[in-house]
Amino acid sequence: MLAPSIRLDIYNIYGFVRFADEIVDTFHDYNKRKLFDAFEKDMEQAIEDRISLNPILNSFQHTYHKYDIPHHLVESFMKSMRMDLTKKRYETFDEYRDYIYGSADVVGLMCLCVFVKGNKEKYEELKESAMALGSAFQKVNFLRDLKADYEDLKGRIFLTDLMELDEVSKKRIVDEIKADFALGYSGIIHLPEQAKF
Repeated sequence: MLAPSIRLDIYNIYGFVRFADEIVDTFHDYNKRKLFDAFEKDMEQAIEDRISLNPILNSFQHTYHKYDIPHHLVESFMKSMRMDLTKKRYETFDEYRDYIYGSADVVGLMCLCVFVKGNKEKYEELKESAMALGSAFQKVNFLRDLKADYEDLKGRIFLTDLMELDEVSKKRIVDEIKADFALGYSGIIHLPEQAKF
């Protein structure tokens, strides 16, 4: 779907965020905090040195510098991933919203930097829709993984009001997801051609 000119850079972002997520969600037989600390330190060093012996981090730092990805996006992502190590319940809307911003919205924004090839004006124009699309995908993941998060990850709950799964709660989250996808689509249609085909 993506043009060859940007495809590798999207792979580079995906590799970075996927690896971080794997550390916190699947490395159950290891000290995940220690592994995550090492990963974060190596990531910061890769960005500073503009090289890494870790191929995933080396690829990510290349894309990070090529498109001038704002560092606060990376920091927010790592903050949400770190929350996965200890936080089990997201009781308030602000906690829920902060987690989604760091775990999904900023990934959409990193990708947007690539899609607009560093064009700051276009980035600002499409920023809200990119965040909405990230939120929509994350909320769909929350619904999909509701049972696994609770059972396999020792009681992790993102959608506390969905634990009862009543019709009002389901409708609220589905309506929220539909609105996010609609806003996301309004931005997709304005992306440069290489980001759509």
